[in-house]
Amino acid sequence: MVDSGRVNKNPVDPKLLELLVCPVTKGTLEWDAAKQELISRRARLAYPVRDGVPVMLPSEARELQDEEL
Repeated sequence: MVDSGRVNKNPVDPKLLELLVCPVTKGTLEWDAAKQELISRRARLAYPVRDGVPVMLPSEARELQDEEL
């Protein structure tokens, strides 16, 4: 049963987020709940999260603009 009244701000397992690093820089990632992305400020990339699964491929990442940093 799905609780339609509850908004899941973090569809990724928090323990997984602690382990994940940017594949380009090996640095930490920040969770952006509004955009459903994992942000690597050093690499200037935003990795998408699709159906709760982080897509950690640089070719799938979106480049961050200056105003997003």
